[in-house]
Amino acid sequence: MSNRGGDRGRGRGAPFAGRGFGDRGRGFRGGRGGGAASERGGKYRPLIRFSIFSPGTTANIDARLLDGSDTALVNSFRSLNLNSSTELPLRPGFGSIGTEVKLRANFFPVQIPRRALYEYDVSISPTAGTSNRRVKRRIFQLAEKTPEWASNGLQGKVAHDHASKLVAASVLPQPLMIRVLFFDEDEPGPTKNSKEYVLTINFVQNIDTSHLINYLAGQEGYRGYDILPIISALNIILAAHPNRTTAGGGVLVGRNRFFFASAAPPVPLGGGLEALRGFYSSVRPTHNQLMVNVNVCTTAFYVPGNLADAMKTFGRASYGARFTAFAKGVRIKTTHLGYKKSVKSVTNLTPSQHKFDCAELKGVVSVETYFLKKYGIRLRYPELPLVDVEVCEILPNQPFRGKLSDECTSVMITAAAKWPNINAETIMSAGLTELGFRTAAPALKSFGISIGTEMTVLPGRILPTPSLSYGAGSAPVEIDKASWNLKRLKFLRCSRLTNWVVFCVVDNGRDEFSGPKDPDLKKTVDGFAQTCRNNGMVVDPPFTVLYAKLTPKEQDDSAGIKTASKKPSFVLVILSNGDKHIYSGIKYLCDSWLDIPTVCAHAGKIRQDKGQLAYFANVALKVNIKLGGANHSLDKHSMSWLHRMPTMLVGIDVTHPGPGSVKGTPSVAAVVASVDIDFAQYPASMQLQESKKEMVTNLASMMVERLELFKKRNRNRLPDRVIVYRDGVSEGQLPTVVAEEMPAMHAAFRKFHTATQKYTPKLTIIVCGKRHHTRFYPTDEKGADQNGNPKPGTVVDRGVTSVYHFDFFLQAHAGLKGTTRPTHYYVVHDEIGFKADELQTLTHQISYLYARATKAVSLASPAYYADMACERGRCYIHKLLHNITNVNLNMVNADQEVMKEAEQMWHNGVSGQMKDTMFYL
Repeated sequence: MSNRGGDRGRGRGAPFAGRGFGDRGRGFRGGRGGGAASERGGKYRPLIRFSIFSPGTTANIDARLLDGSDTALVNSFRSLNLNSSTELPLRPGFGSIGTEVKLRANFFPVQIPRRALYEYDVSISPTAGTSNRRVKRRIFQLAEKTPEWASNGLQGKVAHDHASKLVAASVLPQPLMIRVLFFDEDEPGPTKNSKEYVLTINFVQNIDTSHLINYLAGQEGYRGYDILPIISALNIILAAHPNRTTAGGGVLVGRNRFFFASAAPPVPLGGGLEALRGFYSSVRPTHNQLMVNVNVCTTAFYVPGNLADAMKTFGRASYGARFTAFAKGVRIKTTHLGYKKSVKSVTNLTPSQHKFDCAELKGVVSVETYFLKKYGIRLRYPELPLVDVEVCEILPNQPFRGKLSDECTSVMITAAAKWPNINAETIMSAGLTELGFRTAAPALKSFGISIGTEMTVLPGRILPTPSLSYGAGSAPVEIDKASWNLKRLKFLRCSRLTNWVVFCVVDNGRDEFSGPKDPDLKKTVDGFAQTCRNNGMVVDPPFTVLYAKLTPKEQDDSAGIKTASKKPSFVLVILSNGDKHIYSGIKYLCDSWLDIPTVCAHAGKIRQDKGQLAYFANVALKVNIKLGGANHSLDKHSMSWLHRMPTMLVGIDVTHPGPGSVKGTPSVAAVVASVDIDFAQYPASMQLQESKKEMVTNLASMMVERLELFKKRNRNRLPDRVIVYRDGVSEGQLPTVVAEEMPAMHAAFRKFHTATQKYTPKLTIIVCGKRHHTRFYPTDEKGADQNGNPKPGTVVDRGVTSVYHFDFFLQAHAGLKGTTRPTHYYVVHDEIGFKADELQTLTHQISYLYARATKAVSLASPAYYADMACERGRCYIHKLLHNITNVNLNMVNADQEVMKEAEQMWHNGVSGQMKDTMFYL
């Protein structure tokens, strides 16, 4: 009866980078391989292989990590003073607690000579049409074939990004211009009407790689050196081979991700889409060695073929499918005229409805009639919206940039989830070959760069598993593989479930209850109530059972709740299925308008005998915590550091509108903070802010709210220490957190100054990163779980971490399947003065405090809670996130009007009695 947290997605639409599955469900992590799905997204049967990658082979830790040079460098920091309060903290030392293990990492050594590189800016004129990446890429391809390219010394001596940046191995003549007559790839050559483009290549700067080598070695004076221009130039060089326009080149999706048809057979996803496998590569600075990080990634592509057939398939695979979401932006070729174009939109009219005056046919005709009389083509699907779809063929190698349907997502998860040994083998074989690393590609040779073909081996440690505390009368907690069973355990602090109702939402599902009097419904509700009692809660019978049938889909799903004879204190909602529209509508109504806490359950899961007790317990976890209880905590010993002085743990996150949202849809920011001595309750502050802005706009006021509640719950005492776990920030934004968000936190502290005393708690800020490509592979059974992943509690702070700063990788959880991804923790401010062991142990321990599951989670609980609060906020602007708006988007001030519409939907968020609870869990 182990109770797992549910998978959750954030809808950011990024390619799925070889990810595994676990507690957060934020992407697709690594898979099993084999088999294929049907076109409708049928079951994809994976090849199951459980073993350690490269077993029995010698794995020697890198010599650079054994010579004591990294320890000597860290020791030298002790005599240094940071230049300012905004400089990132230096590493205080390396951790030593835990069982030592050896791990491989998907990093390969890069050897670069001490030499000068030359950076150039490339501008293209005229600019009209060059905003299209495909056009710009074609211009560069044509430029490479001109005599001027070779005569000016560019042939085989430069690398570029097909956009605006070029890196040369030697000095190029100046001024330098190359003229190109444009024609498409399927055209025989330029004509007298071909458009001429001029590439102007201007010198920008010399780039001396010796500075990077000195930085990696920790030489004096290089700690603050800006290595980003060198790293950027090297990434362009390493990408030159997979990004080439000649035969065998990959399809670039996003940054540093290249997809190859030859890497693995495509997996049908259904809905006119298929999954392609590719590889990510990025240069990374580490102690005494430049590395390249290589990982497997998977993303969705359009299936080449007839557009009409694809749209029909998409419509069948997606309920309420919007054809524009599928077709917008896809590049097609017309079969009757032969020209190519990109679809800008799909109209609401069909070929039989849209009519125009045609002089050639002497009158007004419909599009359907025009094609029949003009070309002799009888349209097979005259009911489809108008884009000339039946005479359009989808061109190959096009990534799908929209939001996948639930069905496609399910198949993608299975297709992308590969076990660690399979992922590692794929990297070592196809990955190094396709990227041009195995046998140095011509571009690498011309710059004198070579790449090793063996993964780096580094030391790791498995931290001790913390002990947990439950309520009086509980059996001892036995933790196995970072998971435990709730059976015979009492909640630490038990809430009372009184004045509650059961609300059944009927939507023609096969597992629905037949009505309020269904004996199976009474049996199920009674069983759930008894489980709550077994866990220590006081539970009264529900005072009523409400029933709502949703026919048609547009019906208000809140009608049933509103018919209750009195306002309930809690509602158990039993849903017919996993329809996100219904779920979001119920949460929005009850949170923002009715001020009633809810927990949603699926009828098919709560009523089936198999696993029912575990499901009851999982729901009980959420009920108890939402009503103000505490499910469990760390034991006295594990809690000792936190209890030394009043401490507040804070989680911060921002989530952004995904593909398919209305342009200008705001982002949602959330701040959660602990308020009790057990670190179990984390009420939240949530706000809308500017679209896609990562830093929290109103952080000061949100922090004030959290401090005020802490003070209220702790006998007028404010925390002496504030530890912030900040989620969702990239490495490039770390200084921005310090420059913008840290001053907002200090501003919040100043609000609590008094006439006699200033309030200056010690503040530490740790950024949590999950959007990275670092993976670890155990070298022997000692450090591996049953799937070949590192064991829960594995921490790494040497070999692939920052040369100077305080960071580490921690995998607190046990992955359910696929390749497990650790979380990267990066300290950006530290007034508390953490030692490495202290912070690593604390972060590991609080990963066991997640209230909604009986297991450790992959992200420090405060940050996880902030992420969940953001997701709840998305329910309140659900329509905008699904491209539904009343705003005329052609208006000049459309973005401002969309924000106003969002604020009206938001309805002041959660402002009643639920405001100071964990309503979002």
